[in-house]
Amino acid sequence: MKKNIKIYTTSWCGPCKSAKQLLKERGYDFKEIDIEERDWSREDLFKKTGGRTVPQIVIDEETIGGYDRLLQIDQEGNL
Repeated sequence: MKKNIKIYTTSWCGPCKSAKQLLKERGYDFKEIDIEERDWSREDLFKKTGGRTVPQIVIDEETIGGYDRLLQIDQEGNL
């Protein structure tokens, strides 16, 4: 089943790069939204996702959080 994945990032974020790499390795397409390019504040990000840190990963309209949570979901076999 195809998942709708969005990842909110910044260009300098190490965990963002790791999250994108994991998704690519697992064969998932995703939409990357660079909050700096969009001139979003952390408050803007919070209003959109419920989180203030990057990456914020949204799968099928549910915010799962950051890279650590993505990794945990993957290791559990639930990605």
